[in-house]
Amino acid sequence: MNLISFDAFRTLGLSGVRYIKPERMYDHLDEIRRADWVLFPEYWQINTLVYGLNVRIFPSLASYHLGHNKVEQTRAFMAICPEHVPPTEILGGSRASIDKVEARFGYPFIAKRIKSSMGEGVRLINSREALLDHLVEEPTLYAQQRLPIDRDLRIAVVGDEILAAYWRITPLGGYRSNVSQGGAVNHDAIPPAALALVRRLARTLGIDHAGFDIAMVEGHPYVFEFNRLFGNQGIPDSGRRIGAAMLRVLERGTPLEPDGQPPFGLTA
Repeated sequence: MNLISFDAFRTLGLSGVRYIKPERMYDHLDEIRRADWVLFPEYWQINTLVYGLNVRIFPSLASYHLGHNKVEQTRAFMAICPEHVPPTEILGGSRASIDKVEARFGYPFIAKRIKSSMGEGVRLINSREALLDHLVEEPTLYAQQRLPIDRDLRIAVVGDEILAAYWRITPLGGYRSNVSQGGAVNHDAIPPAALALVRRLARTLGIDHAGFDIAMVEGHPYVFEFNRLFGNQGIPDSGRRIGAAMLRVLERGTPLEPDGQPPFGLTA
């Protein structure tokens, strides 16, 4: 296959891949047009590659569009499975919005930056003063009820497979379970209900490269978000396994589209 990558790190597990720096895209347009697949472009390249050059990209277009913004993700989740979305408000920063969030959640609650990863931009809001400070930096008020949990699940999807699933345990006294924020990894007793929810979301939305964050409350799964570019700290032999899974997608030859996809399976 003729493969071009715009992210050398993410394609280390694949052989025979030509790396091009994203900023050099316009110096290599003919090569890009001839590629069987273009891998891991940056977000600003997407429209040019898909609509201008008519090339196949991996991850999928849906993975990019929904993965770029927590608001768009959450709205899609609310349409597909509202019973699996934590109580959430997406509002402006007006006085009426503040009053609404305080009346619904009280303090503390979680506020999130709409474009962030690795636990950055997630804040525990304990007071109106803290909320006003948050709104100075974030014009969109993304507020979520704090769930009674001390851990969540990271479930990694590549292609139409669940590649790995593990708990991320929140450090004592913390509120973020991300491994990058000090969360501990545990692979024991992964709830089937969480895996089933991720299968449903990924298949329905056409997500083919993502780390989904799932909370369990009394046996019921809740989806927080997914990250298109997920960390691999909790995935044993991550380079080989992720590369092999990507290769299976590329050899299939058809970009993943929303809904109607083959069954997912938890790989060994």
